[in-house]
Amino acid sequence: MYLRLSTAALALLGSAICTMADEVNVYSYRQPELIQPLADGFTADTGIAVNIAFVDKGMAERLIAEGKRSPADLVMTVDISRLMELVDAGVTQPVESAVLKENIPANLRASDDEWFGLTSRARIVYASKERVKDGEVTTYEDLADPKWKGRICSRSGTHPYNVALLGAMIAHHGEAEAKTWAEGLKANLARKPAGSDRDQVKAIWAGECDIAIGNTYYMGQMVNDPEQKEWADSVRIVFPVFEGDGTHMNVSGVAMTKAAPNKDAALKFMEWLSEDHAQKIYAETNYEFPVKLGVPRSALVESWGAFTPDSLNLTDVAKERPAALRIMEEVNFDG
Repeated sequence: MYLRLSTAALALLGSAICTMADEVNVYSYRQPELIQPLADGFTADTGIAVNIAFVDKGMAERLIAEGKRSPADLVMTVDISRLMELVDAGVTQPVESAVLKENIPANLRASDDEWFGLTSRARIVYASKERVKDGEVTTYEDLADPKWKGRICSRSGTHPYNVALLGAMIAHHGEAEAKTWAEGLKANLARKPAGSDRDQVKAIWAGECDIAIGNTYYMGQMVNDPEQKEWADSVRIVFPVFEGDGTHMNVSGVAMTKAAPNKDAALKFMEWLSEDHAQKIYAETNYEFPVKLGVPRSALVESWGAFTPDSLNLTDVAKERPAALRIMEEVNFDG
């Protein structure tokens, strides 16, 4: 069962979702269509129903207000920034699981077991096949070079995906250099930040800019959308790196709520999501990178080429979230 609910409507969720032992209740930042195959697969394998409420904002505030009465067992998010927002709000609890620790690499889960990455994705550059030469984009730092003036498109600088990227820049180079980079990147924008990552690719196709920052999995979504395939065909994926390191990575992840009325069933779902079956569904359906070693990427994702992931632990990136958001506001990135 999937619900897209406003904050006010979520107040009724306690009566709408039962808290029986044979089901799991999830608050999710992820779009319902991305989770449907996983929920169905888990129910088919275990007989445990998964009830998901899509919450597009205010999840931490909602959980705080609900307190011990919350029906939510798990929270699922689309990036490390939102995971840490929930952890910092004190609405999650650590989970002890040998299965999760075995399946998920240490750099993609919290050292205190408060959150776990389920898939990873790279924050890459989409480059025009016509107007950008091979090898012309190499590093994130290079995006602030004046040679790109008027040639870059980006979604909002305060969006969690870009906040995480800037957080990684801070972790690598310090706040002062990261702010200079953010100023340079803004100076190179072809237009004010707006829309989603796919909208930036559409802008390249339309000739409004030459390169854009985006997540890898959007390419898979565009290629398989008749309306958007032409946009996808106009660009190629480039894996830039931080100077001296690798390509910025982020995760979709899960954490158990502090209230968790169905804790045992919720833990089963968490563990199931880290196993081969679910990881293959993520790979084939969502075009993301499996976190469990040995689970292959989809053929489409594999065709994008090999790259070296950044060595930073995501916990270190998440620590810089407040500073990154402050810098984006100080440079008026979206202005």
